[in-house]
Amino acid sequence: KAMIDRVRVFAGYREYPKYRMISRYWIYKQALLAEADRLVAAGVVDAADDVSFLTFEELAEAARTRRADRALIRRRREDFRSYARLTPPRVLTSEGEALDGSYRRDDVPDGALVGLAVSSGVVEGRARVILDVGDAHDLAPGDVLVTTGTDPSWSPVFVAVDALVTEVGGLMTHGAVIAREYGLPAVVGVADATHRIEDGDRLRVDGTNGWVERVGPP
Repeated sequence: KAMIDRVRVFAGYREYPKYRMISRYWIYKQALLAEADRLVAAGVVDAADDVSFLTFEELAEAARTRRADRALIRRRREDFRSYARLTPPRVLTSEGEALDGSYRRDDVPDGALVGLAVSSGVVEGRARVILDVGDAHDLAPGDVLVTTGTDPSWSPVFVAVDALVTEVGGLMTHGAVIAREYGLPAVVGVADATHRIEDGDRLRVDGTNGWVERVGPP
């Protein structure tokens, strides 16, 4: 019993290092954005987010010399856009091997998309297919977030939706954990969900059994 009590007390401390790092990252980010604004004002770069495509050393050099390789920035921006269009494998081993496979299920409605049930409950709502967290600004109660996957930057979005569907993930990945914390039905590992579901579709998300059904058009 003493060990259980200790685990209960100290388990919360696991979040402290992450909290400290994120708190400092926010300060660093404000400083970098301020420098980006100065570079825009000086005509060194075209937009503040151009600095996102420079290494820290390249940014420091641009701030010192008031010169930046705009062609390099454009090339890296295009590379970033091309990477965003890629679909990650559902399972990737520690050795980098991508595993493929399909769910063997005979208990789902015809035409339903199958995934992994990670947060129980059944919800019907409007599909919002969003690939970038920066585009998640007009969500409304009743919406179902459909995306490739989530990370901590998506956490504020969860308060505005009623369910979650992702293409990748597992029982302990970010989206699954946060969905359970917020009590949102969630199904992850739904292959090609962002391509097979259209923005505005009426969906039924069964987070208990692990499937997503389209019940109406946009």
